[in-house]
Amino acid sequence: MNKLWLSLNLLVVSIMGYFGAKPIEQPENQITVCHAPVSGDMAQFANDPNFIALHPAPETIKFVAEGESITYPTADGNTASAYIVKAKKKSDKWLFVYQEWWGLNDHIRHQADVFYNDLGGKVNVIALDMYDGKSTTNPQEAGKLMQGVVETRLENIVKGAITYAGPKAQIANVGWCFGGSWSLKSALLGGKQTIGSVMYYGMPVKDVEKLKTLNSDVLGLFATEQYISQQVIEDFAANMKTANKKLTYKIFNAVHGFSNPSNPKYDEAASKEAYGMAIGYLKEKYKL
Repeated sequence: MNKLWLSLNLLVVSIMGYFGAKPIEQPENQITVCHAPVSGDMAQFANDPNFIALHPAPETIKFVAEGESITYPTADGNTASAYIVKAKKKSDKWLFVYQEWWGLNDHIRHQADVFYNDLGGKVNVIALDMYDGKSTTNPQEAGKLMQGVVETRLENIVKGAITYAGPKAQIANVGWCFGGSWSLKSALLGGKQTIGSVMYYGMPVKDVEKLKTLNSDVLGLFATEQYISQQVIEDFAANMKTANKKLTYKIFNAVHGFSNPSNPKYDEAASKEAYGMAIGYLKEKYKL
């Protein structure tokens, strides 16, 4: 029987060789993806010229920083960096601030200072560096930076900051665009320590099972646009309702990025209203 099987195999190989056929081989250059690039699913838009056009190069701002730069360890054996303004008196109240796709730049540091002062210096405000020291003013380069970071690394940066804040920390989150997505993701990673999340025009988490784990409600401040569209926002609202979580939101008649003073398309009126909603929400969370 074995001799017959061997003979048949030799016959098949001979026939294949005669007709020029080749056995199927695994491509040598096939790559197994062991990690996914960042999402928030904002990265899917990074190469879209229309999305890039919504992000003109930010204008230079001048300010005197009230905080300082720090580093802290992360679970992957690396270190992360951040800009922090510590509360005037020891406090377990923390605000995590998340950058736009440009990186942790002076605009975000300035916004951290603004929140700090409007919260009466009673909250530790920390702006996390999600690009590990990289930043840019070039829209195309910003898209590459957003696409180039890895989700697990970003999670480690956030978790490391939560550890840095301490087990008793009460954490609220705020972010814009790329950072708007991470404000919500940070709220999920914070578990029971999370007390709130403010999302400025960021892509929501769609997984209802994940949303069910939220320990807080969410404030969404969105723009009139095709990417984080009205449909996307209404789907998010429906998912939050299914998850039995509260979402308060407003879609402003303004462009994506309307609340960035360094954006040439900055909308002062819409930004003022949105910020009033954000700071009011945070004061309520911190009971200030």
